Amino acid sequence: MALLEAKGLTKTFGSVTAANDISVSIEEREVIGVIGANGAGKTTFVNMVTGYLKPSAGAILYQGEDITPLSPREITWRGICRSFQVPQVFSSISLSDNLLIALGVAEGERIPFWRPLRQPHLQYAADEIIARYELEQYRGQLVGLLPQGVRKLLDIAMAMAHRPRVILLDEPTSGVSVQEKFGIMDVVMGALHDTGVTVLFIEHDMEIIARFGSRVVAFAEGTIIADGSPQQVLDDPQVRRHVIGETLHRVPHGEEGASDA
Repeated sequence: MALLEAKGLTKTFGSVTAANDISVSIEEREVIGVIGANGAGKTTFVNMVTGYLKPSAGAILYQGEDITPLSPREITWRGICRSFQVPQVFSSISLSDNLLIALGVAEGERIPFWRPLRQPHLQYAADEIIARYELEQYRGQLVGLLPQGVRKLLDIAMAMAHRPRVILLDEPTSGVSVQEKFGIMDVVMGALHDTGVTVLFIEHDMEIIARFGSRVVAFAEGTIIADGSPQQVLDDPQVRRHVIGETLHRVPHGEEGASDA
């Protein structure tokens, strides 16, 4: 049985079809890159899986359970979390306090709203996350003053505070400099690999896709046009025509100064 499965997902907004009969099956511990031009249906798909949009037709199964009608909060509690293209963080407090809030929320009813979050077990957990995501030098800094790449790492770390089985990342390298993007993804994927979580990440950078995805799903005009290994999908004629549009230069891992595809 697949861990997560979309069956015939369709989403219409009036006369506009944003997703059309999307079917995809996701297995435990896969790392899936999701690609497509702007408006191809990638984010619509992620929003339906996480409950932020309800499909006009079709169903979403998680461990065999139909989660289609559930709210984003209910889906989160079942083990599917996400990060956002624009990091959803608290800019006016420190990085460490952001993590304490995320950990407190993840404990749910076990921590009453009036109980302080600066408890030894939560601070220990926050310290572990800070080390895992290599954020030690930023722990006491106001998040609003941090570089975009650090805020991206924090957003992902906060989503992982819920210990999900599936994490969906919306453009984890958007707004990150060319010089930083591979380093950021090395940290993210290393930390996520250690947890055994299943990963779907939307990405426009084909070098990132080729390097970090074990499987790639390509969207165009609201449908899936290719699904397979990175090499298979990136070499697919439809993908070249609708998504990449130019020669893809794959840069060896560790090479500096790679340019965006």
